[in-house]
Amino acid sequence: MRSSFSDLGLSETTLESLREVGYEAPSPIQEQAIPPLLEGRDVIGQAQTGTGKTAAFGLPMMEYVDPRVSEVQALVLTPTRELCIQVTQALRAYGHAKGVDVVAVFGGAPIKTQQAQLRGGGHVVVGTVGRVLDLIGRHALLLHDCRFVVLDEADEMLDLGFLEDVERILSLTPSGRQTALFSATMPAPVRELADRYLYDPIFVRVEAQTLTIDTVAQFQLAVDGQSKPDLLAQVLEAERAGAGGNQAIVFVRTKVRCEQLLKALQAKGLNVRALHGDMTQGARDGVMLAFKAGRVPVLIATDVAARGLDISTVTHVINYDVPTSPDIYVHRIGRTGRVGRSGRAITFVEPRQKRELDAIERHIGTSIAPWERGAPGTVTPVSERPRRHSKPHIGRDGSEPMVKLVLRGGRAAGLRVSDLISAITSATGLAGEAISDVSVLDRYSFVSVPESEAAKVLDALAGRRVRGRPLLAERVAS
Repeated sequence: MRSSFSDLGLSETTLESLREVGYEAPSPIQEQAIPPLLEGRDVIGQAQTGTGKTAAFGLPMMEYVDPRVSEVQALVLTPTRELCIQVTQALRAYGHAKGVDVVAVFGGAPIKTQQAQLRGGGHVVVGTVGRVLDLIGRHALLLHDCRFVVLDEADEMLDLGFLEDVERILSLTPSGRQTALFSATMPAPVRELADRYLYDPIFVRVEAQTLTIDTVAQFQLAVDGQSKPDLLAQVLEAERAGAGGNQAIVFVRTKVRCEQLLKALQAKGLNVRALHGDMTQGARDGVMLAFKAGRVPVLIATDVAARGLDISTVTHVINYDVPTSPDIYVHRIGRTGRVGRSGRAITFVEPRQKRELDAIERHIGTSIAPWERGAPGTVTPVSERPRRHSKPHIGRDGSEPMVKLVLRGGRAAGLRVSDLISAITSATGLAGEAISDVSVLDRYSFVSVPESEAAKVLDALAGRRVRGRPLLAERVAS
């Protein structure tokens, strides 16, 4: 094992930038990914947020870029605006000593301003998929000299229905480019994308013990749907989740659920805020800043909106809705227990969600202990409660039961992956993260949904029209 960045083959200029930002030793993903990237190899990196993957691809990128050449030489695609900004800030720090200009392009900001920034320079462009395509269509972003491409959080791009657009962007870059793909999980569509667009890639992965969450005590709480808001308020109080400097993130599946719960808790006098995709970008930025500053003790959030939140003071994660996949569960509870601190994760489980909980327990390799309140009128201090640590491992083991659906209509009807995901989520309230293996053929399309939600999805799609055509869906015969 190497013990310093200088052992990885980085230049003195890049090492100087690292000293300026206070980096001392490389993380495991950096140790594994930086050398092959410096050699010009394509790389697939399986790593979760918080493992240092931005530096893993960003440092070799800084070595590659020539600030004397004005064209765009490198492109980083991100699924969300928040991650785009986060990556841009890091790359600017890495490239400061060398004079590398990094431009961020994303939706929710004036496109003319971003066009002007691109005209003024931009050795490296970091962008969300939709805005990058828009700028390409306006001939404001030219990629013919782009020799280094990074796909960051590719599984999230899949969940949001962006993979087809990602392929369009890749097709506009030079065939001899160097490509790096990073993803917390490796579902089949992401692997297929890598097979098509990466050449003889090196696969690097953070070992399981590095990604285990051994500082998080995990609990489950049986609930019924009607009493959940009241019970949540009681749990927050009992855990002192919003007091004494503690902070909690409450995860819900849908935007509608997020707003409903916000109103219910505010009516009880709690200081809570919400974060979801239907909010204006200004509102989302305000909430995130307030939460990071500690002015908001409890945040209610959807999974996509909370991507990029990396706050060491979060002491509690509460899964108000059981996550739709074990991987999402691991991502959620990884928001607490950071930087050597202990954290607590409590999952509300309705009777119909028992199967999903079973899949999570199989995935993490341990049972989740029941959460217990103290005797009536008393609260057992958090520090005195017995802790049960589990070590969830990243990586899908196939235990989650899914059902494949076939829908009439495909590319010939103008359908896209994002159309299908949008139709299903808006009709059912199902989170986009729960939908997988979406493929659009010429006349038919396929999508997989959790078995427990399949009947609801079929009922909701009956008669629904997308791009003027009815979506006729049925189960694929097994």
